[in-house]
Amino acid sequence: MKKIFLVRHCLAEGQHKDSPLTTVGMRQAVLLSRFFDKQNIVFDGVISSPYLRAIESIKPFAESKNLKIEVDDRLQERILSNEPVDDWMEVLEQSFNELDFKLPGGESANDAITRSNAIFESINQNNDMNNVIIVSHGNLLSLMLKSFDQTIGFDEWKNLNNPDVYLIESNGDKHSITCLWEKPY
Repeated sequence: MKKIFLVRHCLAEGQHKDSPLTTVGMRQAVLLSRFFDKQNIVFDGVISSPYLRAIESIKPFAESKNLKIEVDDRLQERILSNEPVDDWMEVLEQSFNELDFKLPGGESANDAITRSNAIFESINQNNDMNNVIIVSHGNLLSLMLKSFDQTIGFDEWKNLNNPDVYLIESNGDKHSITCLWEKPY
């Protein structure tokens, strides 16, 4: 059985790809490390978005276990548009309801799901990757979950925490999703 832990990054100072974690976010990263220690699992890999906030979120755990963080561009946050969007919450909600909807220069939900599913496929095909941590961003993480459970959408995205942890257990074509993170503060 494959166990894939999907992690939303800890609290960051902004949305730019180089935005670092806040002081609270750095404490959250330590709590995240302790959380994974308590799982008593030997992890076969850690794959992260190239954005600094994602890497910094898992770095304390990876360093404590001497795990290399594999950076994968397919885990970067979804771009709604290459232009500023005033009503971005409405646009985001529409994108969860109409999976092929996209603004100029943006990425549709289906495009993002296809991008992230390629990562799941490579993990599923690799017999040496059974316990994996994937670190990404709220929008993409919600869409990754949606690819396993069609009922997940905009409301579930709104209810995500920074950080957040979901476990996807896969056994052949059967999958289960469990939210594991409980805010410790």
